[in-house]
Amino acid sequence: MRRMGILKYSLICAWKKWFGRLSAASAAMLGGLLVAGCATTLDTRVTSFNQWPTDAAGGTFGFISPRQAGRELEQANYESLVAAELGRLGLKQAPAGTAARFHVEVQVAARSEVRSFMRPVYQDQYVLRPAFRDRAGRIHPGYWAPDPFGPLYVGEQAVQRTVWLTSLRLRILDTAKSAASPTAVFESEVVHEGDRDAAASLVPWLVRAVFDEFPGQNGRVRRVRFDSETGAVIRPRTAPK
Repeated sequence: MRRMGILKYSLICAWKKWFGRLSAASAAMLGGLLVAGCATTLDTRVTSFNQWPTDAAGGTFGFISPRQAGRELEQANYESLVAAELGRLGLKQAPAGTAARFHVEVQVAARSEVRSFMRPVYQDQYVLRPAFRDRAGRIHPGYWAPDPFGPLYVGEQAVQRTVWLTSLRLRILDTAKSAASPTAVFESEVVHEGDRDAAASLVPWLVRAVFDEFPGQNGRVRRVRFDSETGAVIRPRTAPK
């Protein structure tokens, strides 16, 4: 038991010494990596503006989104996701050939950016273990071995990474006052940052983010996070009163 206690104490001391070699930035990055390794979340950033009418419930809507040649089915799929959310708000899609009160525009885009960031650099090092005499009187020569406290932090290195920005922009125009000159009553843009181009699989999440707490506070920029396994929105914990 005593030996186990000494070993445990030694390991704790070794961890403290190694961790103390990290810069503050490197320690923060290490903590982030440990959390990210266990996380299964999908993050989005939402910016919304609105003048949502109080009499919108029961109104009809139709899409005026521009169609790109060769992407008609893709656009129709995105619009169906938005239509489902509008239906939950009490709006109804106008039958084909009839005028709708609300005109809805949906635009999806994806682009890449090359960003630079600093990465910690560690160097393996060896220490000389001195010669020693065992209980039987035998002498064992010294030898070089890896530092038991781990690699040494020697600085940071600038590296580049490609980031994919997938965005969805939604505009809703109201023709209640003027059919010829409809008024914008809701505008929102949601952005997701990732390491690959996956717009088709991300759009359902982006649409949900736009309509989360609809219409929301005017001009507020907020973060909407999802549990990518259950699909639930992750709400920030509130401090107990």
